[in-house]
Amino acid sequence: MRLFTSMYDWVLSLARHPYAERYLAGLSFAESSFFPIPPDVMLAPMCLAQRQRAWRFAGITTAASLAGGIAGYAIGYFLFDRIQPWLATTDYWDAYLTGREWFSRWGVWAVFVAGFSPIPYKIFTISAGVALLNLPGFIVASLLGRGARFFLVAGLIVAGGERMAAMLPKYVERIGWTVVAIAVAVVAYAVLKT
Repeated sequence: MRLFTSMYDWVLSLARHPYAERYLAGLSFAESSFFPIPPDVMLAPMCLAQRQRAWRFAGITTAASLAGGIAGYAIGYFLFDRIQPWLATTDYWDAYLTGREWFSRWGVWAVFVAGFSPIPYKIFTISAGVALLNLPGFIVASLLGRGARFFLVAGLIVAGGERMAAMLPKYVERIGWTVVAIAVAVVAYAVLKT
């Protein structure tokens, strides 16, 4: 199944679109609060297409992701009673319970780890609101975790240059499925650990 190659080609075509930055910001915001596709799939090709703007793209992704994380926090804080029945019937329920446990153990450090890792960040933003996690601490941890992740992606693309541009299309399927496998393994480990 060549899912990531077609997605990569489509996103790369959007990278030069006049509204590419808006699309990137929208995806970054949505992923932090409710949407399942991470912004890395758009950030990396955009950085690859316009490496001179990679740091700007990473900044946009970080800022929009932080805003989406705050929206996720608000969803958990104000609307959890309404979304709980739906959430309980999805695959995200165990991740939600894991997030709650991690907050009780590690507080805002759990947000930092979720922000940087392939763990579904949106679950942690909503869980943070439900748990009434310290909001300023949540914001700082989110900013650091998400910023580190997205600036790392941009940095790898900038450092890789033309070599990365030639290599990425060849290996995009392997990279995509590897990231999916890592995310599944992390979530499975967290669920089994609880």
